[in-house]
Amino acid sequence: MSNARNAVVLLSGGLDSAVALAICRSEGYITNALTIDYGQRHRVEITAAQRIAAALGVARHIILPVDLTLWGGSALTADLPVPSRRTRTEIGDDIPVTYVPARNTIFLALAMGWAETLETGDIFIGAHALDYSGYPDCRPEYFAAFEALANRATRSGAQRTLSWHVHTPLLHRTKSAIVRRGLDLGVPFGLTSSCYQPVDAGDSQSVLACGVCDACVLRRAAFAELGVVDPIPYDIPG
Repeated sequence: MSNARNAVVLLSGGLDSAVALAICRSEGYITNALTIDYGQRHRVEITAAQRIAAALGVARHIILPVDLTLWGGSALTADLPVPSRRTRTEIGDDIPVTYVPARNTIFLALAMGWAETLETGDIFIGAHALDYSGYPDCRPEYFAAFEALANRATRSGAQRTLSWHVHTPLLHRTKSAIVRRGLDLGVPFGLTSSCYQPVDAGDSQSVLACGVCDACVLRRAAFAELGVVDPIPYDIPG
């Protein structure tokens, strides 16, 4: 009889969440993937999440609609320009307009609800605080605070039947180190989608990563540092 425990993994369809899912699986957990359809302009990542979930063999994959476009406030949920052609130094200087208000708090709360029904306190998220866009809900102190909340805000935490843990296995890794870990685990990076403003490829079946938004800049730099070819197609060659 297996002693494997359930875990809920937040799976966006991007590079980082795919690696987090692979790490969760490598640690022996039964993986349950949660993708939030929040009205993001880069909706291709939802399809990417479906492909990754299938490729990595999750036990269950839920795509949950939560329409954050109703209040907007971000270039990912409203008609605002996405920052482009910024250097890696410029990307880390401030909190960009691609920040979605309370996104990780909303996502983690939903993951917490599902996890409690699965009788597990283990949640995985692919956030990291190096080579990233400066989002406040990707910082170590934020995850420590949410973990403390989970241990107080749930029946299982209050009754001490579960110990809640928000796993952030990528938190202190550079982007290139994340790619390297993913390669070691066999992550199908060609199925992932990181771009904030994907471009229609013109064949009605595929899209191209723009190559110039912050997410593309950081991703391309990581693969370049490793001397590895990024398997996704770009609209603007590197």
